[in-house]
Amino acid sequence: MLNPDEWFTEIDEDNHSAFSFRIERKLHEEQTPFQKIEIYQTIGFGNLMVIDGFVMLSARDNFLYHEMMTHPVLFSHPAPKRVWIIGGGDCGSLQEVLKHPGVDSAVQIEIDERVTRLAERYFPELCLANDDPRAQLKFEDGIKWVKEAPENSVDVIIVDSTDPLGPGEGLFTEAFYRDCLNCLTEDGLLIQQSESPLFHPHILHPMRKAMKAAGFKEVKTLFFPQPVYPSGWWSGTVAAKTSIGQPREQDILNKPFATRYYNLEIHRAAFAAPNFFLQEVEMEGV
Repeated sequence: MLNPDEWFTEIDEDNHSAFSFRIERKLHEEQTPFQKIEIYQTIGFGNLMVIDGFVMLSARDNFLYHEMMTHPVLFSHPAPKRVWIIGGGDCGSLQEVLKHPGVDSAVQIEIDERVTRLAERYFPELCLANDDPRAQLKFEDGIKWVKEAPENSVDVIIVDSTDPLGPGEGLFTEAFYRDCLNCLTEDGLLIQQSESPLFHPHILHPMRKAMKAAGFKEVKTLFFPQPVYPSGWWSGTVAAKTSIGQPREQDILNKPFATRYYNLEIHRAAFAAPNFFLQEVEMEGV
């Protein structure tokens, strides 16, 4: 048994596995009206944010998630001007979105303000764009925001949510996707984190089915590594109002900002699905 004073361990009972981090100390703990947030200083992964016992991000590897949840969808849209981020309270996705000079506005709708305030304190490197004049931080219910928004009011929606538990549960439903579809412009795209394709097909496939049932014309899942999440292999699922289309290759090659993981070849490769996933998709009709 690992000493809990020296190690933080996330146990995945359903998959009979666990992942541990050697910690130097706990930096913060609080119970908000929505969830329990803990911040640890680890030895190998920098600062670590944990919500309700589940790892949300580490300083060491969050760039994988944030880059892949933003750049593939933004470079697949012909000209994204208006972007919403549902959730994403650590502000990493917001920062990546605002690296795109063509984006006129990016609204982050996070239900729990304390996630953002703690990110500003313990992950300041993710919050450098918070004062960008194009950024808006809204501390509201993302489900309600989308439901009440006008038609054709946004080009790209990024659902940077927790697992489908607690305040994140309603973000995985057909009703939510239908409201998103209504808000999107003609070429509109949505991307949502869709868990591990290896450990969580019971979440991923119903989610794809719900997107199609809501009226999205094309749905594709992309894959990327994420060491701190169960299985170390994660996914995002893109849904298009009309068509996902081809990446804007020259814009990717000439992008005026640096990325640590994402590039044109990664973009192409990320949408290549393994055989077992394709077989599951065919079997379940999703």
